[in-house]
Amino acid sequence: MVARPPVAVRVEAMTVADLPAVHAIERASFSVPWPDDAYRNELLTNRLASYVVARAGDEIVGFGGLWVMVDEAHITTFAVEPRWRRRGVGEWILLALLDRAVERRAREATLEVRLSNVPARRLYEKYGFRPVGIRPRYYSDNGEDALIMTTDALASQAMRERLTSLRAALETRPIDPDAVPDDPPADLYRG
Repeated sequence: MVARPPVAVRVEAMTVADLPAVHAIERASFSVPWPDDAYRNELLTNRLASYVVARAGDEIVGFGGLWVMVDEAHITTFAVEPRWRRRGVGEWILLALLDRAVERRAREATLEVRLSNVPARRLYEKYGFRPVGIRPRYYSDNGEDALIMTTDALASQAMRERLTSLRAALETRPIDPDAVPDDPPADLYRG
C-alpha cells in the first residue's frame, strides 16, 4: 500500500447539500442523533445559528455549530468522522466556531460536555474554556451530568493571543490520512 500525502483541512459554511455526510457522521458519533430534519431547519430558518463542515480533500470529515444569542455564543454540536479523529480536525472546527462567534460580536463562548469526557474537556481547556457549573442529568441517553464550560472574553488580548498561537501550531501540522491515532477520541461534543 502506498501512503497518501498529508492533507489540508478546510472549514466552510455548511449547506443543505452537505447534510447526507453530516447525518452519517452524526449517526456514527452520538447515541441519540439529532433528527434528519434538524440541521435543515437550522440552516434554513434559524438566524441565530451558524454551522460549518470540515473537509479533507472533497470528503466531509466533521461538522459543528453554534448559536449566538445577544452577546453569548453557545456551541450546540460538533463531531468528527471516526476515521479522522485525533488528527486536529476537531481543533479546526472549534477555531472556526470561535471565529464566527467573534464575527457575530459574541462576548464569550459556552458549551456543555459530559463529565466523563475528559479528552474533550482537555481540548476545550486548551482553547480557553473553563468549568463554570453543572447541568444535572443533562444527557437523555444515560442521565449523565454536563459540565458547563465558558471562555473568558473573546476580544481580550489573552484570548486573541491564545487562538493565534493555536492556529499557527495547527497550520504547521499536516494531517496524515493514513495515521492511526493512539489517543482516545476527543472530537465529539453534544450540547
